Amino acid sequence: MITKTDIEQAHERIKPYIYRTPVITSESIDALTGAQIFFKCENLQKIGAFKARGAMNAVLSLEPAVRAKGVATHSSGNHAQALARAAKITGIRSYIVMPRTAPEIKKRGVISFDGEIFECEPTLESRETTLQEVVAKTGATVIHPFNNNEVITGQGTAAKELFEDIPSLDVIIPPVGGGGLLSGTVLATRYFSPGTQVIAGEPEGADDTYRSIQSGKIEPSQSDSIADGLLTTLGDKTFAIIREHVKEVITVSDQEIAEAMRLLWENLKVIVEPSGAVPFAAVIKAKEELKGKRIGIIISGGNVDLARAFKLFGVGE
Repeated sequence: MITKTDIEQAHERIKPYIYRTPVITSESIDALTGAQIFFKCENLQKIGAFKARGAMNAVLSLEPAVRAKGVATHSSGNHAQALARAAKITGIRSYIVMPRTAPEIKKRGVISFDGEIFECEPTLESRETTLQEVVAKTGATVIHPFNNNEVITGQGTAAKELFEDIPSLDVIIPPVGGGGLLSGTVLATRYFSPGTQVIAGEPEGADDTYRSIQSGKIEPSQSDSIADGLLTTLGDKTFAIIREHVKEVITVSDQEIAEAMRLLWENLKVIVEPSGAVPFAAVIKAKEELKGKRIGIIISGGNVDLARAFKLFGVGE
């Protein structure tokens, strides 16, 4: 069980290495949705995503002798960058398995932090097999992108900050892929704002969390969405937390995600990646249900592959 004290201690542990990201509002977005929206901008976090929190907490929580052998993971990008950064800060090696289709901006981010990339096919089986080979060769400790208690605890610090800055929220909405951010948000809400409802936003093309809650068991992801950071399947640790505490998942189409990205770019004047736009797309889709609510949205990341984004919006065609 991850406790309130665990999240508080993780927050103190990682504070020197992360930003306390701002909370942004927009009158035009409030008018559009009929609600009060408070955006926790983790797209402005170190490495451009909330993942900096969990990776830093996980690495700092390792025993020194274990940490000295290095760390390894598989990730489509944001956790990869976050772990490479945490490793560089602590003076150890990082070994990162990435699907060959991962956005180039995220690969460049890993390289900038001296991470060693091992490319694999864009399937969970290939990622896990390649990671096993890397660990066997290096002796590094695996820091899973989401199915890791220290990672979950670190991710919960984003919601903790939001509740400290904006009390009395009716609803908080993070996106969900593997469930690390959602699980951390659930626990932070339970401890720091128990009157707040947690709703998840999820792509229709990767709706395994929605289906898993319906069936009561972990369902595989179809992995078909522009929200590349959410194309993962829940882990046993994240699913156990989510199944108990999350009653509603709002799924959104790629078209709805793209429209949400455009609205955020135009109104907040910040760059949001597709995964980060999913919760706002969910609010727009469920605007009647959420009308009049005070809603916290965690914008999970801002690492946009501009070539893909321009193509998405028809720029240069």
